[in-house]
Amino acid sequence: MRTFALISLFICSGVLAAFVFGFDLRDTVQTLEYDDEQEGLEDQVVIKFSHVTSEHTPKGLAARKFAELVEARTNGTVSVEIYANGALYNDQDEQQALKENRVQIIAPATSKLTSEYPDFQILDLPYAFSSYEEVRKAYEGTIGRTLLAELNKSEMRGMGFWYNGFKQMTSTSESLLHPSDFERMHFRRMPSPVIERQFQALDASTSLLPFNKTYENLHVEFINGQENTTSNIYTKKLYETQDHLTISNHGYLGYIVLTNETFWKNLSDEQREIIETSMEDATEWIRRHSIETNDAHLRELKRTDSISIHYLNQEQQNIWRQALEPVYIETEAFVGRELMQELDQITDQ
Repeated sequence: MRTFALISLFICSGVLAAFVFGFDLRDTVQTLEYDDEQEGLEDQVVIKFSHVTSEHTPKGLAARKFAELVEARTNGTVSVEIYANGALYNDQDEQQALKENRVQIIAPATSKLTSEYPDFQILDLPYAFSSYEEVRKAYEGTIGRTLLAELNKSEMRGMGFWYNGFKQMTSTSESLLHPSDFERMHFRRMPSPVIERQFQALDASTSLLPFNKTYENLHVEFINGQENTTSNIYTKKLYETQDHLTISNHGYLGYIVLTNETFWKNLSDEQREIIETSMEDATEWIRRHSIETNDAHLRELKRTDSISIHYLNQEQQNIWRQALEPVYIETEAFVGRELMQELDQITDQ
């Protein structure tokens, strides 16, 4: 007990001395520095934008433009992560991933929605559009608004249509200048009943394949032809597996930008407004730049020795149109009459 008393007296004397000589006990407490880099992280929104084309295609470039606009206008509180070339999901899986909110934005070809939303078939009709201006009128007019409205009751929200370009045909061995040239050929196609009927009218067989599997299947000669824009043909190096490219402009390939409905509703009003405005600006940007991008890639294709390029003359185009006319008659049974009438008005102007 005497030892404990002496120890206690010694400690008390030390503390008293500290106060007498000005020692501040607060100096023994380490100051915790404030890390301002962590401020607001819990409020940051990350948008995963998945698509299947190259970063240098119209879609890839527009996705980057959209991301830059959103991040700049939100001061980085909304971040857009872009996954190109099917890095996350291929074009057969991306819609389900969006519905389950595993990604927040995708931009599939409009053809990819035709099975679930038959009216979208109108955009795949062969020779439906003869100019970029007619495509713009369809996307930004009654047809576009009607198609976007059809998504209102789904897990997906349509944000707008993005432009790419007119489709061309590629093939091995023989050039495609006359409908009879398609006989006994096997093509990759997208999941659109119109496109399936298009190739049936040309007496060609088809297989439904993901875009990112096209090169591989051309290389092993499971298929010996496909249709696409010059931008996709060049950036995916499809020309390495094909002998002939026919500039046919027989159809238009465009995209619809979709977001997850639940994700969208959980955003603030300010965030939705910025994203919508940025989407509008990116859409206008791709409308203007998609033409020059496809033209630039066509020039690059002309510089290669891998593929011969053929242009349909007016007489050949007329023969193609006649051969594909039955596709319109068959499609009228699936697409609303009002939309078909609107298409007629656009093309008659």
